Amino acid sequence: MQQLIAMTRDDDVSNRDWATMLLALEEADTPEIREALLSAANDENDVVRAEALVGIARRDRELALPLVLTALSGEWAGMPIFEAAALVAVPALVEVLKTWTERSDDEWLDQLACDALAACEKSQPTPN
Repeated sequence: MQQLIAMTRDDDVSNRDWATMLLALEEADTPEIREALLSAANDENDVVRAEALVGIARRDRELALPLVLTALSGEWAGMPIFEAAALVAVPALVEVLKTWTERSDDEWLDQLACDALAACEKSQPTPN
């Protein structure tokens, strides 16, 4: 686990991305894992930040909420951000999610945004 945590700070963005994704999916919840995920949530790379949000949302919805809100308010949102929003599933995300549900050339991503919006409207988080 320590090696994976260390890789979330690697110089190579690809290594940080994979390590953060794997750490986010890890069932364990320790202070070290949370610290690594919170650090990755501030990474310079959009994808690394998004992967970190999933891990944070799986562990602590309240901690994830402001991070997900900030991510959804940006110019880019990928699959992990919508996954994190669905995990958090609170009405506070409804308005910002609506802007992401307009049709685009990526039907799969559009559906993920709609699923996240539906979870927030129902205020029922998706299961981990």
